[in-house]
Amino acid sequence: MQIVKGFMLLLVFIASSLIGRFTAKKYSYRLEELEEIKNILNVFKSKIRFTYEPIPEIFREIVSNAKENIGQIFEEARKNMQNFSAGEAWEKAVQTSETNLTKEDLHVLLMLSKMLGQTDVEGQISQIEITENFLEKQIKEAQQEKSKNEKLYCKLGTTIGLAIVIILV
Repeated sequence: MQIVKGFMLLLVFIASSLIGRFTAKKYSYRLEELEEIKNILNVFKSKIRFTYEPIPEIFREIVSNAKENIGQIFEEARKNMQNFSAGEAWEKAVQTSETNLTKEDLHVLLMLSKMLGQTDVEGQISQIEITENFLEKQIKEAQQEKSKNEKLYCKLGTTIGLAIVIILV
């Protein structure tokens, strides 16, 4: 009976520690996704400036090189462009995306929809650059949150698990 109790307490401790680590990883994932978006926007800006390809074609190329979560936004936007304008398609794709981004991050991405496909090349490039500047601020914020909260949640999960084990013993 003591072996079963010890095993169950070990499982509680491990589960609590893992929950803390998974919660902490969200901060890393958010930072990675923001940096990925910034890199993709840079590619997008270059493609618009130099190749004059249509936006759906550019998005198709981006999807093939992007990580899954972020690529999903661009794929969804590309599909939506069959029925909506580029701006509306982007807005719907961002709103329905499943990422680790915060509401503020998504709001920054939604700013891009204002001029996407509605202005000339220079207008779109300037809107992308504005979005990149805002993303840079979000990246700095995400780095600060990661450095502050990642260790906190790892230690908190372990501490809570240990506290539960001590209480149950």
